[in-house]
Amino acid sequence: MVTYHACVEPVFKALADVNRRKLLDRLFERDGQTLTELADGLPAMTRFGVMKHLRVLEEAGLVTTRREGRLKLHYLNAVPIRLIHDRWIGKYRKARAAALAELKLDMEEEMRSVDTRPAQVYSVFIRAPREKVWEAMTKPEFTHRYLYASEPNTTWKPGSRLHWTEHGTGRSLVDGEVIEYDKPRRLVFSWIVNYDPDLTAEGPSRVTYELEETDGITKVTTIHDDFPSGSKVYDNVAGGWPYILSGLKTLVETGSPLKTEKAAV
Repeated sequence: MVTYHACVEPVFKALADVNRRKLLDRLFERDGQTLTELADGLPAMTRFGVMKHLRVLEEAGLVTTRREGRLKLHYLNAVPIRLIHDRWIGKYRKARAAALAELKLDMEEEMRSVDTRPAQVYSVFIRAPREKVWEAMTKPEFTHRYLYASEPNTTWKPGSRLHWTEHGTGRSLVDGEVIEYDKPRRLVFSWIVNYDPDLTAEGPSRVTYELEETDGITKVTTIHDDFPSGSKVYDNVAGGWPYILSGLKTLVETGSPLKTEKAAV
């Protein structure tokens, strides 16, 4: 059974406060902000108030953080929202409503500047040992069940090719190179889209998986960064990672793939 209870109640609590929703709106407009930047953008709130609300958002998993030197950057994490969607909304979703929602998202994406969002950072908590999660993230017999039917073809040695192909057809989806392989803690690889010639021409970006285990619960953090200026790949993959991590959680915790609509690649 997927551990929804532990992760969704803090989400509803966090979203109930208008100030916390304002902080999420700020991160939606521009991800990767420091505490100072967030506080400056919300003059009606004190710095202490912003810190307090960010702590609640982090505990709910709606915000994830990373350090770059002395800076602590805050990122909007859509995975808990995706989990709520998968549990209560996905099975009732109609094509017309889906089309309207996707149109809204497309219009909002056009209003945002890619250049101000250099990284996408997502995280999810999975009730399973880190080794089991790592296996599900690196072995083709598992990845094709949640990662858009893709399978990794590689030796996983740093410097070796990492070629993601479609299960059953062998169609090339994503190419790249293994940059770092530290089982079962950290995996870094480059990412070149092959399923769209316009995106292929953009060249490589970078994906990082980080796994941390505490008391039998593994936190998976995915960072997709190193996008070129004006990247179209950035927009193309933005909705995919929450779907992938939600599917990973479901597969590892239940042994069955997520039963939801399959997004095309």
